[in-house]
Amino acid sequence: MQHMFIFWNMHQLVRYYMLLVILYLQKSGASIATQNQITDNQIAPSGDVSTTSTPEPPKPSDTYFDPATPRNVTALVGKSAYLSCKVRNLANKTVSWIRHRDIHILTVGSYTYTSDQRFSAIHRREGDEWTLHIKWAQKRDAGMYECQLSTQPVRSFFVNLNVVVPTAEILGSPDLHVDEGSTINLTCSIRYSPEPPAYIFWYHHDEVISYDSSRGGVSVITEKGDVTTSYLLIQRASQADSGNYTCNPSNANAKTVHVHVLNGEVPAAMQRACPGHIVHPVTLLLILSLTVMIR
Repeated sequence: MQHMFIFWNMHQLVRYYMLLVILYLQKSGASIATQNQITDNQIAPSGDVSTTSTPEPPKPSDTYFDPATPRNVTALVGKSAYLSCKVRNLANKTVSWIRHRDIHILTVGSYTYTSDQRFSAIHRREGDEWTLHIKWAQKRDAGMYECQLSTQPVRSFFVNLNVVVPTAEILGSPDLHVDEGSTINLTCSIRYSPEPPAYIFWYHHDEVISYDSSRGGVSVITEKGDVTTSYLLIQRASQADSGNYTCNPSNANAKTVHVHVLNGEVPAAMQRACPGHIVHPVTLLLILSLTVMIR
C-alpha cells in the first residue's frame, strides 16, 4: 500500500490554523472573518462567491444588515469617529467589531477586547444599531472595519474609515503687491473637512479685522460646502493696510500672507493670481456689487 504525503505551504498552514481559531471563537459568540468569507446578506455555498448573482431578499425572520447604513465614514483627526452597524432581527446573535489592519477583535457585544481605551461599543437596549466609537481619531485608525454577526456562516458588513486633517490655504503668492487706492482681495479655502468650519477669523497683524470699523470698506463673503471659501475685501487700500493677513478657521491651522501696498497712481490691483483658480460667477457678482455699493 502506497503512503501519501501532503505538503502544505506556509499560506495553507496559516489558513488551517485560522479556521481552527474561527471554529473556537464561533462557539463563544465572536469569530474572525476569512478572506473568502461572504459579506452582507449573501451566504457562500462551498466555493467562490459569484459576483454576478443577485442575492435573494431576506425573509422577515432572517437576520440581516440594514442596507441604508453608510459604508464610508470620514472623521477629523483628534475628534470622535462613529461607525454604525444596523442589524435587523438580531435575536440571540452576537455583534462584533473587527479592525482589518491587524485582524484585531475590538468589541464583542457591549464588551471591549482591546487595551486601547479609545475604542468602545455603543448600543441602546432594545435597539438594532451597534456603533463602534473611536475617541480622538488618529491617522493610523483609517482603514477597513468589519461588523460581524455570529451566524452560521458568519455575516459581515464593512465600513471604511477615512481620517482627515482639514487644511487652509490663501490662494496666490505668499507676498501680494497691490497699488494704493485699489482693492485688496484675499481668498482663503478650507479643504478636507467633513463639515464646514464653525467660524473663520481674519487677522491684520495680530488683531482681528473689524468689519464695522470707522475705516469702512471692509467686507467678507463666505461660501460653505465641500470646500469652504472665505473672501476678504478691503477697498481703497492705503499704506496702513500693508502687513500680514491671516486666515484662521475653527477646524484647521491658520495661514498667512504678506500684503505690500505700493505708492502708485494706477488704481488697478496688481495681485498675483493663483493659476487655475476660478471664482464662482455668483461670488464674483457679489464682490462686484459690494465694490460698487462701498464706492
